[in-house]
Amino acid sequence: MERRKAATRMEIARAAAGLFMRHGLRATRAEDIARAAGVAPRTFYRYFASKEECLAPLFSAGVQKWAEAVRDAPADLSVPEALRHAVVQTLTPGVGVRPESMDWVRALLRLAEGSPALLRVWGEACQGAERTLARVLEARASMAGGGTEFRLGAAVAGAAVRVAVEAWAAGEEPADGPAGPVALAVRHLEALRDFPWGAA
Repeated sequence: MERRKAATRMEIARAAAGLFMRHGLRATRAEDIARAAGVAPRTFYRYFASKEECLAPLFSAGVQKWAEAVRDAPADLSVPEALRHAVVQTLTPGVGVRPESMDWVRALLRLAEGSPALLRVWGEACQGAERTLARVLEARASMAGGGTEFRLGAAVAGAAVRVAVEAWAAGEEPADGPAGPVALAVRHLEALRDFPWGAA
């Protein structure tokens, strides 16, 4: 049952994203999204309170994937190495993400910049991933024998990657180039070289 609900939410999210990208946020109504997703308007409102909230499953899936990739990184990697490994695994077109998905990321983040409601949905997704990452860092620290400020470490790492993706989305550089999200995120994480990850 829960799996079916999650699938329905994602179907609605994808339909909304497609309409937003083709027609714009303002011109797209909740009823349009429901029709495109093949559900009744009442079903739409059972899952989402507004059209902007429709993108929550897409945003959450993307950012959670990165946090989970940190969890799944080889156990012998240090925290900085695991963070970089996860960035490469999840943001490299053709490796952890389809190239066309990065086009969607760029388009949707640009929409969010012009919509406080959509920007809030993006921010909430990032906060959710930050909590996941905090648990991941706690698990890695316990294996390494120390550390308590897991939320701080997760917030720092999450901000480094989020700002990289947002900066790339605001420009015109290709996703796989030297100014792509992977390259920017790795540089941001490198700038945090002296952050006390062992205590985070």
